[in-house]
Formats: sequence, C-alpha cells, structure tokens
Amino acid sequence: MSDHTYPRDFFLYLLATMTLYVSVISGLMLLFQFINLGFPDPLDYAEGVRGSIRWGAAMLTILFPVFAFTTKFLHRDLTVHAEKAEYRIRKWLLYLTVFVAALVVIGDLITLLFNFLNGDLTVRFLLKILAVGLVTGLVFGYELWDVRRTDFRTTSGNRTMSWGLAGVVVVVIVAGFYLSGSPFEQRRIRFDQQRLSDLQQIQYQVIDYWIAKQALPAALTDVQSPLIGFILPTDPHTHEAYGYERLDALKFSLCATFDATSESASKNRDTYPVKQGSMDFWDHGTGRVCFERAIDPDLYRERTSKFVPGPVAAPAQ
Repeated sequence: MSDHTYPRDFFLYLLATMTLYVSVISGLMLLFQFINLGFPDPLDYAEGVRGSIRWGAAMLTILFPVFAFTTKFLHRDLTVHAEKAEYRIRKWLLYLTVFVAALVVIGDLITLLFNFLNGDLTVRFLLKILAVGLVTGLVFGYELWDVRRTDFRTTSGNRTMSWGLAGVVVVVIVAGFYLSGSPFEQRRIRFDQQRLSDLQQIQYQVIDYWIAKQALPAALTDVQSPLIGFILPTDPHTHEAYGYERLDALKFSLCATFDATSESASKNRDTYPVKQGSMDFWDHGTGRVCFERAIDPDLYRERTSKFVPGPVAAPAQ
C-alpha cells in the first residue's frame, strides 16, 4: 500500500506543501515591511512598503486557509488510513520542507555573522533576522515532528497549537490590512497620480510647442496634433479638461483638482519615495491646485536653433 499513491493524495500533499511555502514567504514579507515602517533606514530610499504589504496580506489571507484546511483533511484521512503515512510523496515533501527550512536557518546565521563583521548590525536588521529564524524554525520543528509522528488523532495540545498559530496569522493579516491603508483612499491617490502624470505630459508638449514656435500656445488645444498622435488627456475621474493659462511670453500655469495631498500620497506610495532634502515641484494639497512654470530660453538654445527657418527655394519653372 505504501508504494501506491492515489492521484488525489498526490495533489493534496503537493497543494499543502506549496501553500505552506508561499504562506511563509508572504508572512515574512509582511513582517519585513512592518519592521521597515517601524524602523525606517535613512540610507534606503527604494521601498514600496505599502504595495508589498497589500500583496503579502492578500496572499496570506487566501493561501493560509487553503493550507490549514488541506492539512486538516489529510490528517483526518490519516486517522482512518494510517498506512498512508508511509506514502513516498508525503515523506519526500516533508523531508524537503525540513531540508529547505534548515538551509534558510543556516543562511540566516551566515548573514548575521557577515553583517556583524561588516558593521551593519542595526535594530532593523536584527529584527528581520529574528523573524526569519523564528518562522523557519517553527516550520522546521513542525515538519520534523509531523514526519516522525505515528498517531494522527487530534489532541488538546494539537488543537491549542493550531488555534494559537491561526490567531497569530490573523493578527498579522489584520495589521497588514490596517497599515496598507484604506482601499478608497488608495483609489483617490491613484487618481491623483494619474493627474500628475497627465500634467507632466502636457508640460512637455507645451515646452516642445514653444521650442518650435518661440511662443507659448494660447490654449491647450494648440498643442494637440494628429501628426504626432498627441491627444489632450482629461481628468481620469471627472473627465473635465485640465486648466491652462499663458501668464506671459515665457510663463504658464497648469491646473488640476486633487482628492488628496501629496504628503498623503507619499506615505501610501508604492514607488520610490523622494529623498530627504530634495525638492518635489509637484507638491499639492486637496482641491484645485495650479503649478506655475517658467521657460528658461538658455536651456533650450541648441534645440531652438534647429527650428530657425532657412531660405525658401523658388519653385521650379
């Protein structure tokens, strides 16, 4: 019996193993981002913290229950068919998990020693090392115990351990949803990010128009050209046209109505944050905001010289 594995059992054990791996990865992803928020590193400016938290919370919310229910079903099946404990697929996957967990713990210790010798031991780093060691250590201990056990009946101790683990996972998931921000606020921020992208695109077209004609457009419709395929974008939510005003020969303003502040967007951004000490010329508050821009002719002298009209050849007779 031990040499024969039914297809159902094969795929259930495979599903339990894969969901365990991804649950551990997503759980560590969440713990890492919690640590990043609690202990920000002034030398690290490339953190999409909120986006990683949303991904980790979404994966853990779906995958951990799948792992829990699949494992519970397999253990119930083993209480009835104890001979299935000797299935090769079960033994292989359990020992593989123990092997991978052992490698991670060893790599964790090597990384800890290297960073100690490199002088990079910080609270943030130590907490991440502790998180990896704790999670993989628990997986290592559980899988080693599971591969050696012979009695698969549920005991009060097993039940307490299972509910305790589920409680910890629920706390991590709830914290992830809380720290990732409201979905409604995130949607407003995404609308604002699209508005800024549209204004930047329009600004480039206005500058190109000035370079070609040595004059600012009287209206935004002047920069719309079927030849280059540029169509004026509109507000992604209200579909209203963006504001534009020619202030003088070299100055113009672009306006849009924003739903959130740029500070709120910075806290919830999924892309690279602006380094401290740098300037963001697109900072904005809520409501209608106008950005004034002034063209410096000296910056575009080489490009404008290419548009100086030459003599027009006489038509051939």
